[in-house]
Amino acid sequence: MDRRTTIKWVMAASAAWPQLMRTAAAAQAGSAPAPTAGTAPRPAATPTAAQGYGTDPNLLVAHHPGEHWPLTLTPPERRLAGVLADLIIPADDHSPSASSVGVVDFIDEWVSAPYPDFEHDRPIVLGGFRWLDAEAGRRFGKGFAGLAASQQAEICDDICDAGRAAPALQEAARFFAVFRDLTAGGFYSSPAGAKDLGYIGNVPLARFDGPSPELLRMLNLP
Repeated sequence: MDRRTTIKWVMAASAAWPQLMRTAAAAQAGSAPAPTAGTAPRPAATPTAAQGYGTDPNLLVAHHPGEHWPLTLTPPERRLAGVLADLIIPADDHSPSASSVGVVDFIDEWVSAPYPDFEHDRPIVLGGFRWLDAEAGRRFGKGFAGLAASQQAEICDDICDAGRAAPALQEAARFFAVFRDLTAGGFYSSPAGAKDLGYIGNVPLARFDGPSPELLRMLNLP
């Protein structure tokens, strides 16, 4: 699970990114999932009579986590999310790790947003966290975030490809695919991720000579 492999995943995650931008709307609807045994109660969502997706956010001001709706993840879940995100996109010589650029905040906002697509992902992510901790306990006697990196990788290797995962692990593989795409979407939409990709969009150019001959040949274009 190296960084260059995850660059391929961002193509799928990029389709979901515009939806996240729309979630920074003024509406504050929805509800947080019920707490599981051994976890602290989650904050209750604020009721609202607003319908639809509300108004567009003001993208010229900074918005802070939890500003638009109550956040879902507990501190242990945020720690687990950071550990898993950094397994997927670790720091290397070119750029920082996923958790260091705010991917955990990105995922927490995503699973907390009161809109159908996001509410669909919430139980998948929360259920996946519970599965990881249960599986880590079964195999190694402690929670996932407390395992050695090699032990964490052993568990992830069993669920990182739904095509190779055992039938009993298909739900866990589905969780991993969702979390992987969210991690890639959060990381590669950050300034550090854009730099890692070499993306220079939205930068004025003095001139544009069109695509290079090498790119045209690769695409079989004249």
